Amino acid sequence: MPSAYIGLGSNVGERLEHLRQAVDRLHATAGVRVTKRSSVYETEPVGVTDQRWFLNAVVAIQTDLSAAALLDRTQGIERELGRVATRRWGPRIIDLDLLLYGKMHIKTASLEIPHPQICHRAFVMIPLLELEPDLALPDGTPIRACLAALSSRQCVRVYAPPMALEWRPEASCWPSSPV
Repeated sequence: MPSAYIGLGSNVGERLEHLRQAVDRLHATAGVRVTKRSSVYETEPVGVTDQRWFLNAVVAIQTDLSAAALLDRTQGIERELGRVATRRWGPRIIDLDLLLYGKMHIKTASLEIPHPQICHRAFVMIPLLELEPDLALPDGTPIRACLAALSSRQCVRVYAPPMALEWRPEASCWPSSPV
C-alpha cells in the first residue's frame, strides 16, 4: 500500500471544521487510511494577500488508490464541502493538495507529483517535517533542506494540536525561527 501526503487548507467560514470534515471524508474513503495528522497551522496567504489567514495541515495516508484516483477523490471532497472555483490563490472553503505519492514522479495535464510548489511553501514543509522529520523528495532532496533554502519570509504559527480545537498561541515566522 503506497503512502502519500495530502496538504489541507481553509480560510473561509469555520476553517478548522472544514479541515476536520475533509480528513474524516478522506479516512472514510475505501482504499484510504489516514495514518498521521499534523498540527494545524495558521498561515498568511500567499499570492493574494488581501484575505483571511489560512489554517493548514498535512495528513499522511496509506492507500490502494492510484495517484490519479486519489486526486479525483480529493477533488470530490472539495466539491462535497462546497468549494467553488474562484480566482487563483483566492479564498477557499477547503483545498486538498496531493503533495507526495510514494517515491513517484508523475507529470500529466492534471497531476504533478511531487507537488510543484512543495519547496516554496513553508506552510506545507513545516507540517510535513512534523510528521516525518527525515522526509525527502523522490529525488532524495530532504524537505528540511528545501525549508532551509526558502528565501521568502512566511509566517506559520501553530494554531492547534493535531486536528484539535485547543488554541496554542505559539508563533514563528520562517525563516527567522528554524523548525
